[in-house]
Amino acid sequence: MTGHISSSTMKNFLLFLVLSVVSVSILAFETCPSDNADPSSEKSTHSSKSDAEPSSETFTHSSKSENSCQGRCGEKFNKKNHCHCNKKCGKFNNCCSDYSTLCGGASSNSHSNDASETYCHSGKSDGDISNEEINTISEKLYKLDINKAAESDIILNKQEMVEKNGPKQDLCEKPLYKYVNEKLFSRPTYAAYICLLDNYDRKTGTDESYSEAEIKEQDHFLHEIMKTELMKELYNFFHQKGIYQTEKEFVKDLQNMWFGLYTRSSGEADSSGFEHVFVGEVKKGKVSGFHSWIRFYLLEKKGLVDYYSHNFDGPWTSYPDVLGKQFHWDGFMKEVGSQFIGSSPEFDFAVYSLCFITRPGRICKVSLGGHSLSIQTYTWTQTSYGNGKKFIATAYPVC
Repeated sequence: MTGHISSSTMKNFLLFLVLSVVSVSILAFETCPSDNADPSSEKSTHSSKSDAEPSSETFTHSSKSENSCQGRCGEKFNKKNHCHCNKKCGKFNNCCSDYSTLCGGASSNSHSNDASETYCHSGKSDGDISNEEINTISEKLYKLDINKAAESDIILNKQEMVEKNGPKQDLCEKPLYKYVNEKLFSRPTYAAYICLLDNYDRKTGTDESYSEAEIKEQDHFLHEIMKTELMKELYNFFHQKGIYQTEKEFVKDLQNMWFGLYTRSSGEADSSGFEHVFVGEVKKGKVSGFHSWIRFYLLEKKGLVDYYSHNFDGPWTSYPDVLGKQFHWDGFMKEVGSQFIGSSPEFDFAVYSLCFITRPGRICKVSLGGHSLSIQTYTWTQTSYGNGKKFIATAYPVC
């Protein structure tokens, strides 16, 4: 009969339709892009931040590696990981080698740079120097600091103490330094240090270059500190360990690692370890570095530094002491900062150099007057000098 479709024909037709739909669905599934694309194919994004101080900035990455911080910045601690990428990894010496480069700061404290990189001098690595040897030499340096302030040379007005993560506000009406015997500053090493302070522009991204006169000031500073028994003791220590063969070699390396210029921003040679640690910088609207008590006092005296509070007061009853504090520098905030107080410039320079050379990018345990103290250093990993040696990114006491 016309128009009549048999039941068998209808069944075959329906089966054909079902198979066609399934085939199309399978084809669509195989050829359409998935919403969950392979993250390894995506471009990772992060801020280019090289300051070695703590940061609250969030960094996002998309690809991950168990031995790298790529895609792992700020992640929670997992004991199964080979290395870590959170703010506490520096404290426990278990950061991935690219933590500071990718995640942009010290863990603690910045700052910033490679927290586990090996730094070698003349074929000797930091493994050749024991913690006990570092404690012994640091105690010697402490006792040899004859240019330090006497107890009567400095009177502090510490005022309010806050928790480390306390409010970032001015809780102290009066300056930190109530009195400083400025006769200290006429001593050769102090005077040579102070001459260096006007050689820098604090804003990162501004090209730094040394004039002939400024290089002579660097030479003069190194010459004056090398006259001290303190620095001679440090050189003798390294010489006996086979790290430096001559004092001239030692001084040249100090000049390179501390005064060598590199960029913390985009292309300009705008920074050095010395500027960061002993002078202070401003990056992304915040103070970074700035670990010199002399610098702090001189600026506070001019009304350019406003002391907010302190969050750490060391156990020392004489100088050098250590103070962790918050302050405002002529429009910019230093949220967490630590400094030796009452120490000579050569003492700070010696202790930081000791730790950078022996424990680069790691916590360095020293002993000062019978009290232990941790010094954090970070290497600048993006450029180097000499035979692959690293510049200093930062160095400071850990509070």
